[in-house]
Amino acid sequence: MISNERDTRHEHVLQIARQMMTAARTAPKAKGVDIIEVAMITGDEIKKLSDKMIEMTEEHGMKFFLRDADNILNAECIVLIGTKEQAQGLNCGHCGFATCTGRTENVPCALNSIDVGIAIGSACAMAADMRADTRVMFSAGLAAQRLNWLKDCKTVMAIPVSASSKNPFFDRKPKG
Repeated sequence: MISNERDTRHEHVLQIARQMMTAARTAPKAKGVDIIEVAMITGDEIKKLSDKMIEMTEEHGMKFFLRDADNILNAECIVLIGTKEQAQGLNCGHCGFATCTGRTENVPCALNSIDVGIAIGSACAMAADMRADTRVMFSAGLAAQRLNWLKDCKTVMAIPVSASSKNPFFDRKPKG
C-alpha cells in the first residue's frame, strides 16, 4: 500500500489540532481554576467565521479584518480558545482596579486573560512541535466570540492551522 501525504494531510492536521486543544486544556491556570473553553472548527464554519469578520469590518472599519477573513480560508481547521469571566479574588490590581469587587462589569479579570494567553502558548508550541503552521488571530477570535461559539466566553482567540509547503499565515497582503 502506498499512502501519499497529500491524501492524509487533512486528517493529520485535524489530529494536530486535537493535540493543541489538549495542550490548551492542560496548561497552567490561575489558582488552578479552569474556566477556559476550547473548540475546533472546520469546513463550513470557517466560511461562516470569515463572513462574520467581513461584516465586522463594515462596522468598525479595521481593514486587517478583511485580510484575516481571506487568510483563514486557507486553514484546514481553526482552534478557538476563550475564557469565561470569573474574578479570582486575589485583589491583584492587574485589571487596573484595587479590588476584584471594585472592578467594573466590562473590565475582564486580568488573570482570566493571562490564562488564555498561557493556553494559546501551549497550543501553539504543540503545533510547532508537530511542524504545523499557525497564527494567533484576535480578529477571528472576536468574530467567534460574537457568534457565541464558545458559550459565554468574554475573551476568545483563534488559531488557524495549516500544513502546506508555504505558511499561508506569514506573508499576508493587506486587503481593501
